[in-house]
Amino acid sequence: MVAYRNLGRSGLKVTEITYGNWLTHGSQIENDTAKACVRAALDAGITSFDTADVYANTAAETVLGEALAGERRDGLEVFTKVFWPTGPRGANDRGLSRKHILRSIEGSLSRLQTDYVDLYQAHRYDHVTPLEETMQAFADVVRSGKALYIGVSEWTAEQIRAGVALARELHVPLVSNQPQYSMLWRVIEEQVVPTSEELGLSQVVWSPVAQGVLSGKYLPGAAAPAGSRATDEKGGAQMVRRFTENQDVLTRVQALRPVADELGLTMAQLAVAWVLQNPNVAAALIGASRPEQVAENVKASGVVIPPELLARIDEALGDVVVRDPALTAQSSPASI
Repeated sequence: MVAYRNLGRSGLKVTEITYGNWLTHGSQIENDTAKACVRAALDAGITSFDTADVYANTAAETVLGEALAGERRDGLEVFTKVFWPTGPRGANDRGLSRKHILRSIEGSLSRLQTDYVDLYQAHRYDHVTPLEETMQAFADVVRSGKALYIGVSEWTAEQIRAGVALARELHVPLVSNQPQYSMLWRVIEEQVVPTSEELGLSQVVWSPVAQGVLSGKYLPGAAAPAGSRATDEKGGAQMVRRFTENQDVLTRVQALRPVADELGLTMAQLAVAWVLQNPNVAAALIGASRPEQVAENVKASGVVIPPELLARIDEALGDVVVRDPALTAQSSPASI
């Protein structure tokens, strides 16, 4: 079964492998298959589920709500997010204004078929709305009982520090950050992780398998496999190309196969296990287009990678690893 970790310094425990439905539910796969994937996650011991209102323009929340209907709500940890425009995309249908946050939580709760979410996250940093307004709105969501904890996603160390200061003044629990993190993408390690450790936040990381690249299925000099994400222009192909267009990346990823074999893991399991070696990571988000993928990925839970193998991973990947902390700031648009 999947192990639990505390989210930040809070008492909330989440499964260290959390099921996320970005790019799949409501878009890439049929609803029946999506629900089967959620069932597989529950059967494997996953109780934490992450989504966002913007995923499939709200359809992902609806599918997740339907898939979890009938489950004991107190036995689940449900996360969602707010920031990006949805629906008619009017002037106030975006960002972290008080209006957008308070209206968006209502829509998310309705689609998720629940009275509250365990974690409500700012999907990006809003450079237009005063941070004080944003944090007051989140505080009101918590005090109304519609969210138990708050988090952020892809915020810089400085933004996290400012957000935590206001959250403490307002006496609301800001407990997590949701960044991209993998063997190939380590931009949070220099600044975001130390700041989060100091302030009591955990990371809930997305794309631990680097959009499938770390599974080893993209071979150097070969065309992308048919049906893979790299061939799906609506399903993240542009993000995958960040890695697949560099043949050195693909060559070096293949050098990880002996490490995975030594641990008795698939390469995808190795990638998920690797992010969980970082003690500041509370959960790795996994998605799935087939139920059996869930069953395979949860085998990364509880894996301990010895220091000598971690060193071999670093040696194998070398200078293709992206580490520039300035890239976090680029994920939040100056205007939306």
